Amino acid sequence: MLRVEDPKFLRGQGCFVADISLPGELHCVLVRSPHAHARIRRIDKTAAAASAGVVAVFSGADLAQDKVGPMAPLWAIATSDGKPMAEPPRWALARDVVRHVGEAVAAVIAETRAQAQDAADLLDVDYEQLHSVIDGRAAMEAGAPQLHEMAPDNVCFRFARGDTAAVTKAFANAPHTVGLDLVNGRLIGAAIEPRAVLADGGAGKLTLYCSTQVPHHIRRNVTEQLRLPQTAIRLIAPDVGGGFGYKGKHYPEETIIAWAALRLRRPVKWVASRSECFLSDYQGRGHQTRAELAFDGDGHFLALRVDTVANIGAYVSTFGAGIPSAIYCALLAGVYRTPAIMVQSTGVFTNTVPTDAYRGAGRPEACYVLERLADEAARKLGMDRAEIRRRNLVPNEAMPYKTPIGPTYDCGDFPKVFARLTEIAGYKGFAKRQAAAARTPKRRGFGFACYVESSGVAPSRFAAALGARVGFFEAASIRVQADGSVQALLGTHNHGQGHATTFAQIIASRLGVPMASVEIIEGDTDQVPYGSGTFGSRSIAVGGSALDRAAEKIIDKGKKIAAHLLEASAADITFGEGNFTVAGTDRRVTLREVARVAHHPTSYPADMELGLQDSAVYDPSSFAWSNGVHACEVEVDCDTGVVSVVNYWAVDDIGTVINPMIVDGQITGGIAQGLGQATREHCVYDPANGQLLSGSFMDYAVPRANDMPDIVSELDESQPCTHNPLGAKGCGEAGSIGAPAAIVGAVLDALRPLGVTDIEMPLTPERVWNAIRAAVRG
Repeated sequence: MLRVEDPKFLRGQGCFVADISLPGELHCVLVRSPHAHARIRRIDKTAAAASAGVVAVFSGADLAQDKVGPMAPLWAIATSDGKPMAEPPRWALARDVVRHVGEAVAAVIAETRAQAQDAADLLDVDYEQLHSVIDGRAAMEAGAPQLHEMAPDNVCFRFARGDTAAVTKAFANAPHTVGLDLVNGRLIGAAIEPRAVLADGGAGKLTLYCSTQVPHHIRRNVTEQLRLPQTAIRLIAPDVGGGFGYKGKHYPEETIIAWAALRLRRPVKWVASRSECFLSDYQGRGHQTRAELAFDGDGHFLALRVDTVANIGAYVSTFGAGIPSAIYCALLAGVYRTPAIMVQSTGVFTNTVPTDAYRGAGRPEACYVLERLADEAARKLGMDRAEIRRRNLVPNEAMPYKTPIGPTYDCGDFPKVFARLTEIAGYKGFAKRQAAAARTPKRRGFGFACYVESSGVAPSRFAAALGARVGFFEAASIRVQADGSVQALLGTHNHGQGHATTFAQIIASRLGVPMASVEIIEGDTDQVPYGSGTFGSRSIAVGGSALDRAAEKIIDKGKKIAAHLLEASAADITFGEGNFTVAGTDRRVTLREVARVAHHPTSYPADMELGLQDSAVYDPSSFAWSNGVHACEVEVDCDTGVVSVVNYWAVDDIGTVINPMIVDGQITGGIAQGLGQATREHCVYDPANGQLLSGSFMDYAVPRANDMPDIVSELDESQPCTHNPLGAKGCGEAGSIGAPAAIVGAVLDALRPLGVTDIEMPLTPERVWNAIRAAVRG
């Protein structure tokens, strides 16, 4: 089934926020701090306000005068001692102090964008520079610059899971242990469409157009800050050109533009430049980890100990505290049976852009820790890396399997998936390929990555117990029109996932209607039911399940109408392929006929409401546990340090597959981003002054088409999710979870004969070449 939404975009008929223009709209340019840490002594608006075309110049003092509140995160983590995390106020426009380069200090609004930009250059801001810190561990040291009074030592939270006593005992008695210091560097999302906001603040209700993945969340955040009822804002998220998680969070610009439009009673528009994206878009990862594994002489894992410092940036962003704590820590059992586990994550403030979700959001970091440790344990024992994994995989017969750190996997055949991966990758023949390469200037290596993914985010009650301030349920409404065509309205949001196709496939399958007669509506809070949006590989597993339940309600009502029309008992009516049939007979009516009667009744049950529409809400009872194994083969040119990924294989269990082509695209896209993290992408700040050094695509390298390897991808549907009606699990983040660990493992495998034991991501030619030279010299 081809994607039905693609022709629109291929013809250039998409409608993004930047494409929308309203009569009389004004344009906003934000003045951003050039300093990582500074006190604002004075803002002189005189010259800027007098510039041609300028309508207003606003600072934090103006928002304070209107009592605009702080930006509240939607996940507040409880610390290990039960106290709340440090939650310093964050203002849409800085008040008194700026804490990262790029923090907005003023908004200049003019008749044209060019006029606003010219005036912004005239704004005179007097800063008193303060010392800054950009490294997570350094931020906790004595004498480090303090960002917030309420966060001593710059610590936002300390989060722990597991059994300290059991782990300590296991390490004390273990025949073997290994330990690694690992860095999961910062990443920049770099979606093809920069963020944008347009607010229509004329008479009546405020309409806010926003390039977001989570329309209802943003409406809630903005209305809370502006002290308005949620019904006061209609938020529309039109076409969005990629999100990757970081567009699913609340940003200052959404509040600034909404407030300015209300204040000026005119439409106000802001579209980020690419430079602004680098300075202000939430970044991902940013972990420094000490990880240790205890194991016996046969390679069986005995205990795991992980201590991570997560650099969360200058403020707590929307889910910025939840990802490196509740989400990341819960994944550190992986696919392995490890009897005792203890993990701790410390969130630390630094003078950098806040971190939040980026494709994978905690799962790639956990996978990287576990897979690097597995390789290191195999090396110490002289054991094959595939064999040590096989010996520790949770077997299928152990399902449901409760991990030592809380989560329970409902299903999954990890050994089967692993065996299939090694088969399609030709792993048994790799030693010959590696030996042949050793006779050339290039070296070959093979890398594995086994992963589990907590797709769907979390059951609402469970997330609330861990500090989430929103539910993670999803809602869907179905309207069957009088002619049998169908509209489905959902709180999810499509920004590349193919919802118009997959959701329509679910409806077509359940109701027996043609795909062409189904319309999917998302992204408008005045039209669709409340929903959590699209992130965390949740749309099919959670949104699709809500849609399935709504379809079941439509069928149930249709059976009652059909029974009336066919003069039969509703209990005797069956439904399939678009027909309501009296069981055991050939008497039937179509869904279209039932819909026509429901809207234009000539004969209709007296006690039944007219129309054929219904809604459903689905809150998952547990995570949908996607899992899989990724592997790759690389060539490393020892003369240049260039890494080439020559082959890549993936076997993924994502439960029931709705559309294989879309799944293949999701997995391939994730692999591309994982390859970028492993070999190219690195967000770099100057430790001396907190300046962003990778502030453009000249300095921040995303993969290109010719960097991508041949990919062989297979799906295992033998283990559908046991607790949602579709049996679906998430697929959107699989590639980004597995690829970094597989690629780094492969490069280290290639270079281990030369004495190279570790290289920090990204594995750029310079880093690889230097590691080879250091090993040869040393």
